[in-house]
Amino acid sequence: MTTSATEPTKPTPAEPGPEAFRDDVRVPYDDLLTFATEVFVARGMPAPRARIAAEALVYGDLAGLRSHGLTNLTRLYLPLFDDKRADPAAEPEVLADKGAAVLIDSRRSLGLWSASDAMDLAVDRATEYGVGLVSLRDATHFGCAGVHTARAAARGAVGILASNCGGQRIGRPPGGRAAMLGTNPLSIAAPAGPELPPFVLDMSTTVVPTGRVRQAARAGQPIPEGWLEDAEGRPVTDPDALDRGDGYPMWLGGRPETGAYKGYGLALLVEVLAALVPGAGLGPTAEAHAGNGSPSGRDDDIGILALAVAPGALRPDGGFLGQAEGLFQALLDCPPIDPERPVSYPGHREALTQRAARRDGVPVSRALCAELTTVADGLGIQAPPAARLEGDRS
Repeated sequence: MTTSATEPTKPTPAEPGPEAFRDDVRVPYDDLLTFATEVFVARGMPAPRARIAAEALVYGDLAGLRSHGLTNLTRLYLPLFDDKRADPAAEPEVLADKGAAVLIDSRRSLGLWSASDAMDLAVDRATEYGVGLVSLRDATHFGCAGVHTARAAARGAVGILASNCGGQRIGRPPGGRAAMLGTNPLSIAAPAGPELPPFVLDMSTTVVPTGRVRQAARAGQPIPEGWLEDAEGRPVTDPDALDRGDGYPMWLGGRPETGAYKGYGLALLVEVLAALVPGAGLGPTAEAHAGNGSPSGRDDDIGILALAVAPGALRPDGGFLGQAEGLFQALLDCPPIDPERPVSYPGHREALTQRAARRDGVPVSRALCAELTTVADGLGIQAPPAARLEGDRS
């Protein structure tokens, strides 16, 4: 549900530059993690699961992917508990176990935890069989897909994670009038050798995830042409159009003549593997044809695919890791067009951002700090301490 590390680092109209973040404060990562864990425990999650869920949530802020971080605590995850759409104490049920392949009914457990748990199980099975597949149905929103696949890379495996959006329909098939699909995120992670950060591709199958659009709406900023379109296919630059229901996300590739069928095809690939295989809720159903084609349904009964491949079960680990390092180092060494914008790969920039945030504190807006303090006061726990960014105005 996040964007690829290959996206431009220079601000776009929907990506504020440093001036827009002048009121940021630095919060120690461990304090944010402890806070988020205590919130989930207070809402009924077992402590070990709450810790994993907190790691997945705070990862968004740690890696600089703010649209998928703690800003979603009050906007997404706590409301899921309040509305009984997620069960903090759910006990997932194994429906089928064929060794290398497992089917699980998630029973509305929080996706921030269950996606990581599924990936861990997939790696366990891959270690034994060379490949491991875990399918979930009746799952809930899992945040940044890359935080879950990175768990596989940390264990020397290649991890793939895909998720549909349950019954939520906000994207239209090319040439179609009715919204039929969600953003259907997809991630793959792999070790990049012993010395380099892992390769972590994390993407929606639409041009951007909805979190990026809503981030622009909260900032009161327009979005670039090419993110949303109206019912007649005309460009939309008002980010509020998404939640009004008159702005539709565009597929990777943009318009049909520039490759939209590729993004649309990837969304369908995710729908088949992540939802059709385990029997989760589907976006494309006949009921979507009713009305004027505006967005419909909601993201309940999400399907998730967690797939792990263990190269070490097929070839010596050293050979794989050495070749991987050569592959990704060759990319880093590629002569850049602009010396100030060196060539990178997905996951590299986020790794550097995480390293700096762990050292100096995680940048958090004052508005979000106020939200977290309100949550803490309501639950009777301690809010995370914060300090002004060095050099900023008092």
